[in-house]
Amino acid sequence: MNFVALAIPFFLLLIVIELLVDKWRQSNYFSLNDSINSLHLGVLSQLTGLAKKALQFSVYAWIFPYISLFELNSQSIWVWIAGFIVYDFCYYLYHRCSHEINGLWASHVVHHQSEEYNLTTALRQTSGGIVNFVFYIPLAILGFEPIVFIAVGSLNLVYQFWVHTRHIDKMPAWFEFVFVTPSNHRVHHGQNPVYLDKNHGGVFILWDRMLGTYQEELSYEPVIFGVTKPLASWNPIWANVEVYWGLLLDSFRTKKWPDKLRVWYKKTGWRPADVATKYPDPVFDPYQQVKFDVKSSKGQAWYVIIQHIFTLALSLVVLYQAPNVAAEFNVITLLVIGFGLLTLGYYQQNTKWSTSLEVLKVGAWCLFILLSPYQYIWPVELAISFAIISLSSLLIIQYYKNNKAHVEHIASGNKYAK
Repeated sequence: MNFVALAIPFFLLLIVIELLVDKWRQSNYFSLNDSINSLHLGVLSQLTGLAKKALQFSVYAWIFPYISLFELNSQSIWVWIAGFIVYDFCYYLYHRCSHEINGLWASHVVHHQSEEYNLTTALRQTSGGIVNFVFYIPLAILGFEPIVFIAVGSLNLVYQFWVHTRHIDKMPAWFEFVFVTPSNHRVHHGQNPVYLDKNHGGVFILWDRMLGTYQEELSYEPVIFGVTKPLASWNPIWANVEVYWGLLLDSFRTKKWPDKLRVWYKKTGWRPADVATKYPDPVFDPYQQVKFDVKSSKGQAWYVIIQHIFTLALSLVVLYQAPNVAAEFNVITLLVIGFGLLTLGYYQQNTKWSTSLEVLKVGAWCLFILLSPYQYIWPVELAISFAIISLSSLLIIQYYKNNKAHVEHIASGNKYAK
């Protein structure tokens, strides 16, 4: 059973509660564009996960009878507890390698790109990363049945949600010693040199303490969130491919054939010497961080929020109805919603053709709502309401945007006329 999909409504409720607490405390731990971008990456991850998780489960179920050394009865509670602990240790190994190997970091980096830290960051997950499956083969060898593997895996991910907050300080010492908490997971998201590549545990921080990767959150060293090479984009597709693209370029550009392969498995940040000399990376000082954002009007901000609500509603229906639909149509669904996430990301950045792309998206989504084969009664009124709200909002925003630009142009002209 996949508990993550079932927990999504509760995740969203907790995000709203944290946002209200943040407003009450005036902490300013939320940024609209950053939070929307994180949530969109979560949507994309869940949609691509429909195929990815099915593939991983199928492979696990297929190899299980051939490699399992023991017969562990899934009716025993102790088997489930043991499976949960073993899974978390395998997760620790995978997570640590994802921070230490270029090719694995290319997939995992998505989760660390946010320069804020709140519960929306927890949902900021990758849409790639199939090879991580090999780290969990030991569970099959030990005899944990496929149903145990998929269930404890989703429970592990559900646990990790609540630790992505700055509103919970350090917890009782015994709990901080054994379990992953908001405090020691904030360290994991830090780009401060002292915090880099620390605290990889999913549920238990004991693995880090035992294997030398533990770092306590220091009161005199506030965590600076984000990555050492900032994404500087609200494009969820680019967020998933940026590091892959960089590695691909390095592999293509280097003249040394061994380095074309090494770039994928060497330590994170390693680049071929000839490429690094000719195409040096920009150097960013975390202590001089300027958080990426794009100014927008209140109208644009509300449009982004409304479109996100539409996106979330559509995606939830898709996620819950996907098992009843042909696999090939789920691919079409991913493309349709993925296109919408892409256009809204461009709109958040005020790119030149973003409004035109949003109009195109509205049309595509209306057709999708009307023609989709999901076993769900899509009322025609839903498509009509979506179109009217979206298009009228775009027209009003564009009108005021053009009018403001016209006024500023005249004012500027009068200024120079003097």
